[in-house]
Amino acid sequence: MSQTQEVPVLTLKEVIDVVPASCRRRSTSRGLSLVGRDLVLYALVLTGLVLSPAWWVTLPLLLLAGLTVAALFVLGHDAAHGVLTDDNRLNSVLGHALLVPSFHIYEAWVLGHNRIHHGHTVRQGMDFVWHPVTVEQYRSMGSLGRLRHRIEWSALGPLPYYLREVWWNKMIRYREPPAKWVAAIRRDRIMLYLALLAAATGAGFLGGLGSGDVLGAAWMITKLLVIPFLLFTFLIGWTVYVHHISPEIRWYTRREWTKVQGQLDGTTILRIPRVMDFFFHWIFLHTPHHVDMRIPCYHLSEAAGAIRDAFPDRTIDRKLRIREFVEGTRTCKLYDFEAGRWLPYSAAE
Repeated sequence: MSQTQEVPVLTLKEVIDVVPASCRRRSTSRGLSLVGRDLVLYALVLTGLVLSPAWWVTLPLLLLAGLTVAALFVLGHDAAHGVLTDDNRLNSVLGHALLVPSFHIYEAWVLGHNRIHHGHTVRQGMDFVWHPVTVEQYRSMGSLGRLRHRIEWSALGPLPYYLREVWWNKMIRYREPPAKWVAAIRRDRIMLYLALLAAATGAGFLGGLGSGDVLGAAWMITKLLVIPFLLFTFLIGWTVYVHHISPEIRWYTRREWTKVQGQLDGTTILRIPRVMDFFFHWIFLHTPHHVDMRIPCYHLSEAAGAIRDAFPDRTIDRKLRIREFVEGTRTCKLYDFEAGRWLPYSAAE
């Protein structure tokens, strides 16, 4: 009687090994060229907003400001992973600076993103970013909690969700990090607040100088700092959503979860127009970034091809379509972790 042969379990190292070693090669010149390009564009957009003669000039500049903040953030994200350049100290300096326009505390981001999100992607009770709630959890919410959930998990939800759950709760209001992170996060929080105070003071001065009143000063602060930050917040909240929330992506209980399920199966490779990649620096090719955080953004395209070719049946690789995002927000409401499937709100009624 023949024995059934067990299929070997795929390990994350085996996935990493299909990616060419050249994809992990860091380049200081390439990283700095991207930083320089985005900083120049950001400065030009802010200058345009200061000098803008009419609303029809201000509106497109505000949208562009939100996109440039997102571009700087993605580079700061790479620096926080230590891969933007070939100099670790330079990566830290750049990371601290590049996250200022998005109002992010560098060390709090490193802890929440690098250690927790990447370490436990799509794992119940661990990955806090766009973490689904169960039927029982939804039923236990009050009326306001349910309303908030319905808003945040709608097509318009990326802004309020990211603003509250990620930026406020895990960045600004975060008061009980692990002991070894307390001093670094406190230091970076103070640095961020001082930088924002200086930026707001400068913007207010320019606005008051041009208008001669307090309203003009307040409007200048709003259009140079606040509105670009809110636009960025929607963009980054939406970006993280499409990377990890889809009817195709399963979330796992703690005991069932494996690294391969989190890093290979738990995210996506989304093809976006080249003009979007100009701002998002290939981060929508997200699977290789989760498989191996040592891959700089400028090598993600080659790495994505290698992973897709090696694991075509386990790689979600498709063109990004807004229609699919909207359909996903209608499908992905509550989650059954044991069955591994999304449920509608009606399941809690």
